[in-house]
Parts: sequence; C-alpha cells; structure tokens
Amino acid sequence: MSDARAALIILGKELRLELRTRELLSATVIFALIVVVLFNFAFDPSAADSRRYGPGLLWIAFLFAGSLMLNPSFARERSNDTLDALRLAPVSPFAILSGKMVANFLFMAIVEIILVPTFSILYNVSLLPVLGDLIFVIALGTAGLVITGTVFSGISAHARMRELLLPLLLLPVLAPLLIAAVEATSSLLADPPELDRTWVTFLAGFDIVFLTASWLLSDFLVEE
Repeated sequence: MSDARAALIILGKELRLELRTRELLSATVIFALIVVVLFNFAFDPSAADSRRYGPGLLWIAFLFAGSLMLNPSFARERSNDTLDALRLAPVSPFAILSGKMVANFLFMAIVEIILVPTFSILYNVSLLPVLGDLIFVIALGTAGLVITGTVFSGISAHARMRELLLPLLLLPVLAPLLIAAVEATSSLLADPPELDRTWVTFLAGFDIVFLTASWLLSDFLVEE
C-alpha cells in the first residue's frame, strides 16, 4: 500500500470518528469563542487598538484551540491498542503521522472559519480587503502548529500526565512561529496593509523544517 493511500485511510478514520460525535470540535469552538469574547469585554478596544493588539489575541485563541484539539490525536489510539495495530500494518510511520496532521489541519480550519469572522465583528476590524493574504498567513501558521502539535502529541501519548506535558513541550517550540504569525498578521491589519514577506518566508521555512524532521524521525516517533 502506498503512503498516500495509507494517509488517506488514516484521514478518513479521523474524520469519521470526530464527525460521529463532534465532541472535540464543539468543545474547541466554544472554548475559542469564549477566549475572543472575554478579551473583547476585558479590553474594550478602539478600532486602532484592535488593529494593534488584535493579531496577538487572535493567535492566542488559535494556540489555545490547537492545544485543546491536538492533545487527543494519539491519546485516543490507546484504547483497544489501536496504535499497536497501526504499527503492525504494512504502512510507513510517516503515513500515520501525515494522515493525522491533515485531519488536525482540517479541524483547526473549521474552528478558524468560525473564529475569524467573529473576531472581525467583535473588534470592528474589516478583513475583506486583505482576506486572501490573511488566509495564506493563517494557513502557514496553522500548518506549523498542527505539524509540531501532532508530533508532540505522539511523543506524550503514553505519558502519565500527557495533558500537562503537551503544552510544556509545545509552547517553547511554537514561540518563534507565533511571533512570526502575529507580525505577519499585524502587517496586514496596518494602515496601509501589506504582506510582510520576511515573516511569511519564516513561517514557510518553519513548516518545511519541522515537516522534514517529522518525516526523517517518524520511525522513532511512532515507535516511542
């Protein structure tokens, strides 16, 4: 079986499992919306403040949502020894990782599709003029979040305190990504808006480096 077909099978399994219950998606969407709404009431920002501080608040909400959503990626495989069965299957470990990465990316995209318009309305920030560039920046940042989060979810799946371990492992690694994503988003919300190619290049490089590393180390990651 080819890696692409194996990854698609894993992706289908993840989608069916989540869409059957919608527990994780529902909880993540509600949690992210609460974060955005509470920030709005706490700071009551003006239009200028929203453009200045909004990108940071938006990516904090993305980070919280990702931390909540990515934690069960491999933890759910512990029941019925599903992960052991996947290891015994005639597929490469990277196919397992990549299938879960794509599924997590799609789940995060659903959350962001709900969260971004809500942010625009609550913070009175018009995103339509820069929507294409904003989607591009969010996609790059989300890809980096999902790649690293899925890998560290696999590493911490068998730990006794995995709910606490994942954020501790993830946050230091994601700090450069979050800084770049916030700066790139801030440049789009500035007056006049522009796409900062330096930060966009950094985001793309981050994604490529960690995706390559996960491919090279996939045997050890899945085995451990």
